[in-house]
Amino acid sequence: MSDVYYPDYLRLDKILSAQELESVKQGRPAHDEMLFIVIHQAYELWFKQILHEVGSVADLFKDHHVDDNNGDLNIAVHRMQRVVTILEVLVHQMDVMETMTPLDFLDFRDMLRPASGFQSMQFKVLEARLGLRMEARFGKQYYTSQLRPDHKAEIEALEGVPTLLELVNAWLARMPFLERRFWPDGSVPFFERLEKLYADSLVQGEEANAKLWKDIFVTGSAERRLSPAACRSALFIMLYRDEPIFQQAFRFLEVLLDIDAGMATWRSRHLNMVHRMIGLRVGTGGSTGKAYLKGAMDSHYIFSEIADLSSFLFERRKLPALPEELKGALRFRS
Repeated sequence: MSDVYYPDYLRLDKILSAQELESVKQGRPAHDEMLFIVIHQAYELWFKQILHEVGSVADLFKDHHVDDNNGDLNIAVHRMQRVVTILEVLVHQMDVMETMTPLDFLDFRDMLRPASGFQSMQFKVLEARLGLRMEARFGKQYYTSQLRPDHKAEIEALEGVPTLLELVNAWLARMPFLERRFWPDGSVPFFERLEKLYADSLVQGEEANAKLWKDIFVTGSAERRLSPAACRSALFIMLYRDEPIFQQAFRFLEVLLDIDAGMATWRSRHLNMVHRMIGLRVGTGGSTGKAYLKGAMDSHYIFSEIADLSSFLFERRKLPALPEELKGALRFRS
């Protein structure tokens, strides 16, 4: 076996020669175009790593069995926390981008048309893999209109692939601890008691929220992507998160919300940067620029239905006591 050489291992010859400035090609060199290219290439490398992590977590859930005894859930939490950290890095990269002024950008901006970050395949794939379906996208009428036919076909094919959100929904719905075998006399009074506690906690102006309970935990609704069974399990985990078997499950639900927050923060910084750079002008790819980014930022939350469940939490002192058999099942045994 030959020795591994650092530049060869990292393929630095290809990476460091991959910055071809359009302004140089056109005989009008613009100094800041190098920064623009390097920043966006770095983003794409990080997107590749995020897709690597998200794909591996989806694979853990695909076989309909996440084994709490062999560390599957711990692996999932660890890898998704890595995604959260990478998203924080992406946000901080905006600090470097913003050292470029609007006039610096105008030196080469018009040379880029119709190229645009709107054509970032990896970011579109990431959103799709996490759970953003086409019908839920803001500006869906032109979401793939700027892509090459092969890239457009790839994005559309993802509509038939289970998303992480759908896999998490199936995982939650399979949770066994609300099955009748764990409750005395085969009855499960837990949610009936919780519904009363919830109704009693509503204050003036929240009366309409009483209908939410049935929409989320009983009948479900066409607008919601988490099933009633999954929502019942998720709420159970959130309320009894201190039970040993639920600690990692709760951390996993939390890290999904952290990913939503991280992506929203990145979109917010991107929106502010675009507004600073081009004001109210349209994007180089033909989007409405700031207006499109604002709409996407407000509507592209993927795991918001998990956050909705905080509406139904109570102080620990009010929680119904669990049957002894169930408490035993939720704790580790030596």
